[in-house]
Amino acid sequence: MAKILIPTPLRPFTDKQDAVDAAGTTVGELLADLTRKHSGLKAHLYNEQGKLRSFVNVYVNDEDIRYLQKEQTPVTASDTVSIIPSVAGGADGEKGYGPPSTTAPSRKKGRTPFPTANCRPSPTTMSDATRGI
Repeated sequence: MAKILIPTPLRPFTDKQDAVDAAGTTVGELLADLTRKHSGLKAHLYNEQGKLRSFVNVYVNDEDIRYLQKEQTPVTASDTVSIIPSVAGGADGEKGYGPPSTTAPSRKKGRTPFPTANCRPSPTTMSDATRGI
C-alpha cells in the first residue's frame, strides 16, 4: 500500500488523518481506493464526469502526475502520493474543494475589495512638519 498525504482542508473527510494508506498500482487506482474508503472525498476530488478536478494537483514522490502519465502513473508500496490544493483561482466555478456552486457569489454594490482613494494623505491633512514646511 502506498501512502497518500491529505491536505488540511480534506482531513475532515478522512477522520482527521493527515495520511492514508491506499491500494493500487496506479495513481488512479489509489485515488479510487481512497474514495471507496472515504466516500466524502469523491465530490471534492472528481467532477460530475468522473474526471479529476482541475484544481486538484497530485504528486508522486514530488513529481507532478500531469507531466508523468497522469492517473495512469505507476506507483509502488514505497511511493508517497500527495494531494496538493491549488493556491488561487480556478476555472468555471472550480475555486475550492467543494462541488461547483450553481450561483456566482454576489458583490454588494459600491463595495470593492481594495481602497479606491489615493493611499497617500492629501496635503491638506498633512501637518506642516510632514510636508517639510
